[in-house]
Amino acid sequence: MTEVLIVGGAVMGASVAFWLTRMDPGLRVTVVEPDPSYATSSTALSAAGIRSQFTTEVNVAISRFGIEFIRDFARHTGAAGGVADLGLKENGYLFLTGTETGALQLENLAAMQRGLGAATQVLDPAALAARWPWMALDDIVAGSYGPRDEGFFDNMGLLSGLRNAARAAGAVWLRDRVTAFERDGDRVAAVVLEAGGRRQADVFVNCAGPRAGALMRTMALDLPVEPRKRTIFFVDAPKARHPGTPLVVDPSGIWFRPEHGQWLAATVPATDGPCEPDDFDPQDDLWEDHVWPALYARAEGFGEAKVMRQWAGHYAFNTLDQNAILGRNPQVPNLYHANGFSGHGLQQAPAVGRGIAEQIVHGDWVTLDLSPLGVQRVLDAQPFAEAAIV
Repeated sequence: MTEVLIVGGAVMGASVAFWLTRMDPGLRVTVVEPDPSYATSSTALSAAGIRSQFTTEVNVAISRFGIEFIRDFARHTGAAGGVADLGLKENGYLFLTGTETGALQLENLAAMQRGLGAATQVLDPAALAARWPWMALDDIVAGSYGPRDEGFFDNMGLLSGLRNAARAAGAVWLRDRVTAFERDGDRVAAVVLEAGGRRQADVFVNCAGPRAGALMRTMALDLPVEPRKRTIFFVDAPKARHPGTPLVVDPSGIWFRPEHGQWLAATVPATDGPCEPDDFDPQDDLWEDHVWPALYARAEGFGEAKVMRQWAGHYAFNTLDQNAILGRNPQVPNLYHANGFSGHGLQQAPAVGRGIAEQIVHGDWVTLDLSPLGVQRVLDAQPFAEAAIV
């Protein structure tokens, strides 16, 4: 019996296991995950959004499947998933720009996205003001908005349902941490476990999130993935009650969205770079220095905003092109990658898990052609850039 060992059991590893058990029930699937609470996983600490507004066609196609899967989650996972609904709120995403060049780019991207089934609209300041009259728009030329198929959902519900369904179909979760790959020629022979010993398999899948690059270096192979820290602020602003607000991506570099009567907000640090894999200390100074001034300038009612709590999570940041690195590794062909999502892995997990399972079971991509995100471009140092990183 063929054994597949998946390194990392958060949403990406769970999705791969879910699809493998459906495509080939004869496989033996083992998922190695160090923390069943997922307390510091990128899955648990994400802002839990999905959007079609990407700058590459393959990412739009991935999201088109993702939204259908999330919307009809119980049908896909069945009773064994144990999650009836992911609470999808289709508030949309709104990307604002303050330049004519940016507006033209939004128009071109919206046409591409609509061609793939999205509903993206590009609104001028008058249309933006009519829809969101509380927003300051003096410096805005246009905004790109997804009125359907974009929004926020239950991140841990997605993980739980996929994991439950995979386990019910025979996948096994092993509580441990993979600390190294062992290589034998052009194949991965085994993984080394933190608790001691090693585990052999026929096929391996790297779903190690922000640690994926470090894990590859244990075989003297390079993968341009590193942990980047992102701090999210949970904010109460009693005078900013703007129901139906989308996730707003501001030209200042911040984003904000509603969350159960309060708000989430964040930004990219000016000195962004790799962090230690165990560093989850929030960067509190970002609120006063950057997030709050930009939020106050953009939206009414944030003069009395108060941070209720904050947390830091990690992006599995692809330093080559901020796009996923997927599929079979030509250097070690029994190793497959689902790495480097740079902040959009949660929403891409349904389609990516299906794609990796297709490659393992059928030998190639079947449902979606994910080859633009393949490993070969990394080996060739040929970026395939995704510009819409939030």
